[in-house]
Amino acid sequence: MKTGSVLLAASSGTAGFGMQMVILIGFIALMYFLLIRPQKKKEKSVNEMRNALRVGDEIVTIGGICGKIVKTKDETLIIQVGADKTKFEVMRWSVSSVVNKNKKAQDTASSGKGSAEKQDREEEPRRKGPRRLKKAEPEEKQEEEKKAAPQPKKLKKEETAEQKPAEAAEEVKAEDAAADAEAEK
Repeated sequence: MKTGSVLLAASSGTAGFGMQMVILIGFIALMYFLLIRPQKKKEKSVNEMRNALRVGDEIVTIGGICGKIVKTKDETLIIQVGADKTKFEVMRWSVSSVVNKNKKAQDTASSGKGSAEKQDREEEPRRKGPRRLKKAEPEEKQEEEKKAAPQPKKLKKEETAEQKPAEAAEEVKAEDAAADAEAEK
């Protein structure tokens, strides 16, 4: 009987070990499908987005800087930021998202008519010349213009608060006298 119980214990031990291996392998597969695979998909889409960046796209970097792409290179981008149009260079991997795609880049990519050289060519936006300031007019002309401009009319000296009620009372008395005269007729 001892030999039978030893064999039975050995067979149940291997069955427990096999069950533990199945659970371990199932847990690893679950982790792969829930964590690793979605992360790789997201990473792939972000890399595609960063490689598809074109001149004119508006981007946001991982540091929170918003700007418009002015020039592209292999691993870097030159972006234009702010009202004073400051330009600086950032790495491609620092782009977090694209806010607005450039319509020209979308049209050439969708039509497929543009050659690869044209798409890869770095474009500079047209530069505007500095604005010319008006020359300052001599002081004499400014004084003449002021004199030639119509002067606002000066208002008569305002009546005091005491005079107004007195005149109003006189007007009321005159109206009453005229009404009495007409009533007597």
